[in-house]
Amino acid sequence: MLKIAQSADEAVSAITEGSTVLIGGFGTAGQPIELIDALRRHGAGNLTVVNNNAGNGDVGLAALLGAGLVSRIICSFPRQVDSYIFDDLYRSGKIELEVVPQGTLAERIRAGGAGIAGFYTRTSAGTPLAIGKESRIFDGKEYVLELPIRGDFALVKAHISDGMGNLVYRKTARNFGPIMAAAANASIVQVSEIVETGALDPEVIVTPCIYVDTVVQVDADATHGKATA
Repeated sequence: MLKIAQSADEAVSAITEGSTVLIGGFGTAGQPIELIDALRRHGAGNLTVVNNNAGNGDVGLAALLGAGLVSRIICSFPRQVDSYIFDDLYRSGKIELEVVPQGTLAERIRAGGAGIAGFYTRTSAGTPLAIGKESRIFDGKEYVLELPIRGDFALVKAHISDGMGNLVYRKTARNFGPIMAAAANASIVQVSEIVETGALDPEVIVTPCIYVDTVVQVDADATHGKATA
C-alpha cells in the first residue's frame, strides 16, 4: 500500500546503515536532490550507491559523498570537470568504485527489476572490465556475462503521481527512474504534484504503482530551483 510522506525526511527515514540505494538521474536531470539531501541529514552510512555518475559540484549526490556516507559507488561516468568531491575520496582510498558501461548499467538494473538472472553482452569483451567475468562465444564473437543489479531502496524523481503511486515523468528526467523503481525492494519517489487517482491518462503512465512504495510532494523550486529536464 502506498505511503504518502509529509516530508522528504520522513520518506527516507527507513533507509538503514549499509543499504544499497539506487539513485535516479542523468547528471542533474532527474536527480532526486531533495531526497538525497534528506538522506544526508538522516545519516545512514556505509551505503552502496548506484547512479549514472558520481555527482556534480557540491550538491545532491556529491554532497552525500562529501558527508562520508557512501563507501561504494557503481556508476558509468565517475569523472567530470566538477566531480572533485568523488575524485578526492577515490584518490584517498575512502570510496570503492565499480565502473560499468552505461548501456550495461541500465540493462543490469532492468534485469534486476525483471527477474533476469544474467545476460551476455559484447560490451567490455576483451577489456579490463571483463577480467574475472565469465565469457562465451556466440557466432564466433566473445560475449561477457553481466549480473543484475538490485537495491534495498530506490530514490526516484518523477513529475506527477496519483493517489496510488502511478507515475508520470517530465522529458529527460525519465532516464533511470523507471528501471530503478522496479529493481528496488522499496522505492521512494519525489514528485512535483500528487493528483487524484483516475486523473492521469493511463496511456502516459510510465511507472505503475506496483513499483512504488512511498511518494512525497516536493517543491523543488523552493530548494534547488527548477530541474532541467
